[in-house]
Amino acid sequence: MNKVILASDLQTIENYIKNANYIESTGVEVPHLPQSKSYLKITGIPYLGEFTNTPITSDVVQEIFKKNHIFNNIAMMSKS
Repeated sequence: MNKVILASDLQTIENYIKNANYIESTGVEVPHLPQSKSYLKITGIPYLGEFTNTPITSDVVQEIFKKNHIFNNIAMMSKS
């Protein structure tokens, strides 16, 4: 099962390591989430609005992103 770890899960891991008798906790780094960036290319966005026949701008796409929680913290790399 793929599940995003929560801050409370990290605290549970840290507490386990600190309390484990067979682990030297001073040599273990504090658990943290991976720090990386991913890129997603979205294709298939129509050039013209469905009812207006005017070009869709990056502002319109960003407004759609803001309405869906899946796109939290998403930034457009190219606004052309």
